[in-house]
Amino acid sequence: MAQDFANFTLGAAVFDTNGLPQSYYVPAKSNGSIGWVQTIFQVLGMKTLLMTSLKLRGFQYAVINGKDYSAVLVRQPTSYVALLMEPGGELINGRFLQWARQFDPETLRTNPKFMVM
Repeated sequence: MAQDFANFTLGAAVFDTNGLPQSYYVPAKSNGSIGWVQTIFQVLGMKTLLMTSLKLRGFQYAVINGKDYSAVLVRQPTSYVALLMEPGGELINGRFLQWARQFDPETLRTNPKFMVM
């Protein structure tokens, strides 16, 4: 099933633990648009604000549903990874989240479906 989730991935972005962008993987057929990454960046900023202000702990994931996409932001041991998916989020469940926490976005670097930015 892990390969199936990778097949549904439209893009990915990697952020360090401070929420700063590190790399983007966008569809090779796109015009290089990474506007969705700005939304993820804002979510990471909001997460930091909420965790500081409200003393929330244990952030694991966030789902951002847009008109043209759904993005899932997951906490991995050394980074945050955002995965761009088809809109609707039918795939986003416990099995998907477990896969996403272990997914290595570097595997997209050699996939001709993506370009690295």
